[in-house]
Amino acid sequence: MTSQSQGIQQLLQAEKRAKDKLEEAKKRKGKRLKQAKEEAIAEIDHYRLQREKEFRNKQTNVMGSQGNLSAKIEEQTTETIQNLMSSYHKNMESMMKKLLSTICDINPEVHPNLRHTV
Repeated sequence: MTSQSQGIQQLLQAEKRAKDKLEEAKKRKGKRLKQAKEEAIAEIDHYRLQREKEFRNKQTNVMGSQGNLSAKIEEQTTETIQNLMSSYHKNMESMMKKLLSTICDINPEVHPNLRHTV
């Protein structure tokens, strides 16, 4: 009987050691996955920074300095606004007269599609 209980005890101990080893292996796997993920993120960030730097260099080479473009755009915008304002002031009076005459001068007419039923 004691040999059976010793055998059972040994089996229980072996099962406990196996569970402990399994849990330890899961923890190591989790740590390895976490470490691999961190390394991958670091590598991605490094690659992204490198590509952004290359892009900025190419953009500067192709387009020139951004200051010149901004100044040109600002100048063109100001010129366009001035042209629109001068056109507005020049044509405002005549357009108001046309608009008021169209609204106020009403000529009542029968619509051509109206059918007379007699």
